[in-house]
Amino acid sequence: MLLLAAVLWSIHLLSMLLQADLFWLGILPRSIDGLPGIVTAPLIHGSWEHLIGNTAPLMVLGTLLLYGYPRSRLWAFSGIWLLCGLGVWLFARGNYHFGASGLTHGLFFYLFISGILRRDRRSAALLMIAFYLYGGMLLTILPGDPGVSFESHFFGALAGGSLAWLMRARDPHPSGKRYSWQTGTDDDTDAEEDDPIIGDQWRT
Repeated sequence: MLLLAAVLWSIHLLSMLLQADLFWLGILPRSIDGLPGIVTAPLIHGSWEHLIGNTAPLMVLGTLLLYGYPRSRLWAFSGIWLLCGLGVWLFARGNYHFGASGLTHGLFFYLFISGILRRDRRSAALLMIAFYLYGGMLLTILPGDPGVSFESHFFGALAGGSLAWLMRARDPHPSGKRYSWQTGTDDDTDAEEDDPIIGDQWRT
């Protein structure tokens, strides 16, 4: 995630230094010229504010994905990237769409839906962290500011949620601690009998 953030910042800094407008690397819906944007659109941003606003959630949510879902993480990340772009190219408004916000929404919804479907402690914890920090993404998939590509948010969320359902069983559930009352053993009693300080005085 640090490497990806470094790439995004380097591209934007270079475009500023060279005074090069990279909007043509975005997605232009239903245009052959806009097809490469499915891959390149998340790499470019319109302003420093745009870039800064996407960097933190990308790093945090991406790190949660990499940590929590080791078997599905690469499939999920690349799938969100491409499916979000494809959805925008097919159905979005006829303007250039760019920025990593579709990717961040996809990561959020992957963590959110996975936590609901899997219900293990790790997935639930990742869901709560993601929701606490970026729960507002549940609302930004709807039309709002005309200058913001809600389509990227929507199709990113759709891609993330769909992939979470498809790969819900790909990662093994973490093994949990088992207690004596679950296994039917008397480990606690044995521990008490062997206590070097109390000994068997508790019996009297």
